[in-house]
Amino acid sequence: MSAEATGSRGWLRRHRGPVGAPRLVCFPHAGGGASSYQDWVPSLSARAEVLVVQYPGREDRFGEPPAATMEALADDIAAALPLSAERPLVLFGHSMGSTVAFEVARRIEHSCPGGLARLCVSARPAPHAAPRSRVHLLPDDELVADLRALAGTSDTLLDNVDFRALFLPGIRNDYRLIETYRPDPGASITAPVSAFCGADDPHVRPEEMRRWSEVTAGSFTLRTYSGGHFYLNDHHSEVVEAVAHHLGAPVSG
Repeated sequence: MSAEATGSRGWLRRHRGPVGAPRLVCFPHAGGGASSYQDWVPSLSARAEVLVVQYPGREDRFGEPPAATMEALADDIAAALPLSAERPLVLFGHSMGSTVAFEVARRIEHSCPGGLARLCVSARPAPHAAPRSRVHLLPDDELVADLRALAGTSDTLLDNVDFRALFLPGIRNDYRLIETYRPDPGASITAPVSAFCGADDPHVRPEEMRRWSEVTAGSFTLRTYSGGHFYLNDHHSEVVEAVAHHLGAPVSG
């Protein structure tokens, strides 16, 4: 299903829904692009407008320089979003996308009070509780080993020299963004937060996901699924249905 590029410099891939339908904004994981949410659109497009963030330096923005800082990335995305208190947004971010979505949520609440209905976060500790790491400084072989552990795969594509030359710099920069990011002291939002995670994720435990409750003045829920960091691939329909519930938009089909 084709998407319309929209927003300043094409930050968003818009899949239009019915007039006045709720909006869902999806934020990809480190190394991921807008295509990582392509399977969500058929289930939701009849009931919601789906906007998927396309970070610079990947897919159809491959030739653009990657984001320099988490703050600059969030500023640009927030500026590109259509904001309206009459048509509030739900944000969903997976892994690194959770942190990006949180920073965007803060900017939405500052510029458009009432414009954020809910923040949904997946497979990433709350910003103030995230452990310090330096994966972005590892040699290529060790970075690849970390990627394999996270994805739970032995994919030989990661051994390909040309693939590494093309894609590892962008992935390394995403790791740098998340590992050098420091949230403002006491940073929080007023909108409710819903957290999602895999029970066997090697990088984040359910009890760490619960700490997202500390950054919202609203309600908090946590859903745990079997599987690892990319549990949502194995529980696609369940996760989409849960997110649709927060949109007030039952899954079609």
